[in-house]
Amino acid sequence: MAAAAHVSPLAPKNFAELPAIDGVRLATGAAGIRYQGRTDVMLAVFERGASVAGVFTTSKCPSAPVDWCRKNLHHGMARALVVNSGNANAFTGKLGREATELTAKLAARAVGADEDEIFLSSTGVIGEPLDATKFEGVLDELAARARPEGWLDAAKAIMTTDTFPKVATARARIGAVEVTINGFAKGAGMIAPDMATMLAYVFTDAAISPEALQKLLTSGVKGSFNSVTVDSDTSTSDTLLLFATGAAEKRGAKRIRKADDKLLRDFADKLDALLLDLAQQVARDGEGARKFVEVQVFGAQSDKAAKKIAFSIANSPLVKTAVAGEDANWGRVVMAVGKAGEKAERDLLSIWFGDIRVAHQGLRDPNYDEAAVSALMKQDKIVIRVNLGLDKGKAKVWTCDLTKEYIAINGDYRS
Repeated sequence: MAAAAHVSPLAPKNFAELPAIDGVRLATGAAGIRYQGRTDVMLAVFERGASVAGVFTTSKCPSAPVDWCRKNLHHGMARALVVNSGNANAFTGKLGREATELTAKLAARAVGADEDEIFLSSTGVIGEPLDATKFEGVLDELAARARPEGWLDAAKAIMTTDTFPKVATARARIGAVEVTINGFAKGAGMIAPDMATMLAYVFTDAAISPEALQKLLTSGVKGSFNSVTVDSDTSTSDTLLLFATGAAEKRGAKRIRKADDKLLRDFADKLDALLLDLAQQVARDGEGARKFVEVQVFGAQSDKAAKKIAFSIANSPLVKTAVAGEDANWGRVVMAVGKAGEKAERDLLSIWFGDIRVAHQGLRDPNYDEAAVSALMKQDKIVIRVNLGLDKGKAKVWTCDLTKEYIAINGDYRS
């Protein structure tokens, strides 16, 4: 469960510097959840409270923290967020529920809040009980020394097999007032697009109602977190939470109550871009990844059909291993299109690797150049484009290649 020793070659060269957000304080610490001496818990405190929205895994076997957050979300307000790594508190039955209750009780006491204002996430091994008594005293200490800085440390504290922390920041305007959006995420394996595909947390000082926040978030994940995949496996713990402290009201920002308010247009655009940035960082850190892959499908019967076909390509082990081997095996792309279950006509199909068309109208392209394609496949980013030639449906999804290291990481995960 410890973070991998090497850093993905697809990692950002520099990490974004996340500024302080009025109304948010952060702290990290070591509770000894799985390993001694490792930072494994982070606490975010919202002194004056924050509006909150969330999206969660579609797994039928969700973790106890996912159930806890879903139950509390209808209140729409948060005073603290607690995230631990080392143990997912998933498939832990009554013990899991008791662990969330105790964690929330300890956090509520530490920040002076009600338990239903506490949001929780856990990540790590599934099926092992979480000893929440280890948070005793730790959360009090974190609450006492929480500061507006420390975003990168918070991102590092929730890593498992991640090789780098995933952070992003943006500035947006709501009317004449500039607001800040910060986010961090974790995820490298067990990643599939059934929201939220990992753990991710976004914070802003904008003043937005919980109802408007929820609509913004639900819309924003469609082209970001719901458009990435590493291995087609949906986690039990997937959680994405969005918090708005409302502190920008002190600077004259209007409180937004409806998601269709025209004043939210720039904020919504910047939020969507930040979500996509974080989601793509997850795909770039796919376990054992050496290639970042973008799959574009167009000419499908509908956008929904295009997305299903795109995921059929992105999730195909044969396509992903071909990319890992730097082999432009377009026959595997044909296979993935054909098995997707959506309408496709062989003799209308065209396929590109990058800007090089390799197949056209059901045949290998007459101008196919093996040397040019082989050179392209050595790049870190590979774009696979498919035109079905049927209608106007289109979609983009992002993934990574599948290497021997993915097997090594997951073969040793519990040891």
